[in-house]
Amino acid sequence: MALRMSSLFVRTQKEDPVGAEVASHKLLHRAGYIRRSAPGIYTWLPLGLKVLGKIEAIVREEMATAGSQEVHFPGLLPADPYRKSGRWEAFGPDLFHLKDRRDNDYILAPTHEEVFTLLVKDLYSSYKDLPLSIYQVQTKYRDEARPRAGLLRGREFIMKDAYSFDIDDAGLDASYEAMRVAYLRAFARLGVPCLPVKATPGAMGGSGTEEFIYPSEVGEDTFVRSPGGYAANVEAVTSIVPETIPFENSPAAHVEDTPDTPTIESLVAAANADHPREDRAWTAADTLKNVVCAVTHPDGTREIIVIGLPGDRDVDLDRAAGTGMLGNGEVDLEAATAEDLVAHPELVKGYIGPGLDLDNQVLGLEGTSKLRFLLDPRVVEGTRWITGANEPGRHVFDLVAGRDFTADGTIEAAEVVLGDPAPDGSGPLELARGVEIGQIFKLGRKYAESLDLKVLDQNGKATTVTMGSYGLGVTRVMACIAEEYHSESGLLWPQHLAPADVHIIAAGKGEDIAAAAEKLTAELESEGVTVLLDDRLKVSPGFKFADAELIGIPTVIVVGRGLADGVVEVRSRLTDEKSEQPVAEVVASTVATIREAYATAAAAADAAIAETAAR
Repeated sequence: MALRMSSLFVRTQKEDPVGAEVASHKLLHRAGYIRRSAPGIYTWLPLGLKVLGKIEAIVREEMATAGSQEVHFPGLLPADPYRKSGRWEAFGPDLFHLKDRRDNDYILAPTHEEVFTLLVKDLYSSYKDLPLSIYQVQTKYRDEARPRAGLLRGREFIMKDAYSFDIDDAGLDASYEAMRVAYLRAFARLGVPCLPVKATPGAMGGSGTEEFIYPSEVGEDTFVRSPGGYAANVEAVTSIVPETIPFENSPAAHVEDTPDTPTIESLVAAANADHPREDRAWTAADTLKNVVCAVTHPDGTREIIVIGLPGDRDVDLDRAAGTGMLGNGEVDLEAATAEDLVAHPELVKGYIGPGLDLDNQVLGLEGTSKLRFLLDPRVVEGTRWITGANEPGRHVFDLVAGRDFTADGTIEAAEVVLGDPAPDGSGPLELARGVEIGQIFKLGRKYAESLDLKVLDQNGKATTVTMGSYGLGVTRVMACIAEEYHSESGLLWPQHLAPADVHIIAAGKGEDIAAAAEKLTAELESEGVTVLLDDRLKVSPGFKFADAELIGIPTVIVVGRGLADGVVEVRSRLTDEKSEQPVAEVVASTVATIREAYATAAAAADAAIAETAAR
């Protein structure tokens, strides 16, 4: 049955919603697809559900093709499985906690690895039951500190999450690859440009993982790519570590007065003027910058650390926090506050360094302040540095890594900059921004071990199952489609994703116009084409045209003054073309156009797989 604007539950808006920053948020609200209920929480209206349903249908089809079966879990879950896996603490403040009337702890599920694992444990016990792949399309909840950009970063969102269960790592590899192909096909069919990039597992754990990134300036993720095909989230980029340098003939470390040099620039200038090195000029890359940061762990404890890195780089807090090198679970990392420095008087702002004692023996920070001291991987044994002497106006020169100081470990915390070499040698890196729309993980045995998921192998021996996890952000994908396909006047849905196949406008007051619009609607629907009919009687044609542009159905048929000559106007929002067609022919031509668009979208999946395989 056709959707009718005269009765459809929709009200378009002329003004953008307060606080909206990105096109998808503005247009989905103004066109009547969603309405804000609370920060990061949205109500779905009929038009929005139509598009959402089409996206979910494509995802489900690709899951079925990959051999995955659909299940459905509750969103309200008991706390115990998450305590056993360690993620009750690891998720930290992102979890929505609540208690029932008996004081039992529950959560609103942020993800479902634990309960999927327990379900399989309850039902399966033999290697003959495996491999298994199951999935759901379900609402997730995360207490985002700063929900923004409409559906792109919400506190409630819809995700497709799938899980594979295999007897061994070879089986996991096969399951992972099948799901990777399914994702590439799904995104191609949805018309979302998508780049698979290397990523880090974070709180999920496991080994191999990839993110699927929609390249866009509105995205919060930064990724890199090279001419030779390397692609990674910045958190997963590894530095090319230089060879160690013999230091037997290096000069001894010495402390020098360097007044008024609290910045790298002022220090380099003073060093070249007053303490030149013998072989070349000092540069910012010869200075060891020591940045004091505060780590907030999932259990709420706050730890002050020091990160040492070449002075020509800045610390990327998000990258450092996402590497997994600062502790178990998701941590927050921020620059230390003035109060933090007051609590550690041994750290002299602008002059922090590994330290030098009265006997001229250099110590690591751990030896003086007991703070964790982590170094950039490029600070290798034998490299010479200028760094702070932990006294105002003084620096240590010719401080040699490995000879004069050590650290508690390394960390990939330095910002990745344009032109850095790709770790695989495939050329210089370029940086771009994007939206993460999916991520796949080789979880391995982390959750199976913590929840004791075992099956009997071919020899009757209990064996821990190995798992994969595969998430796809359904509502986030819808926002990305809106970002990719819109104009200044409104949305421009791909034909196969629009809330209806055709938007028919009765642009006139005559009964003959209304009757012709009704007749076209019935004929198109009899051919399986869905229709949104603007049959409102007291609305001007101009207002109807504006609504049609805002709502974004790509094929628009205008029944108006041309009806007297036996023609209607057909508009393509995607190409901006207009043509007059005979009323007697428009149904057949429109049906052909719609079917061709659907076939083209399906063929795009095969082309995307072929292109990816050729890279």
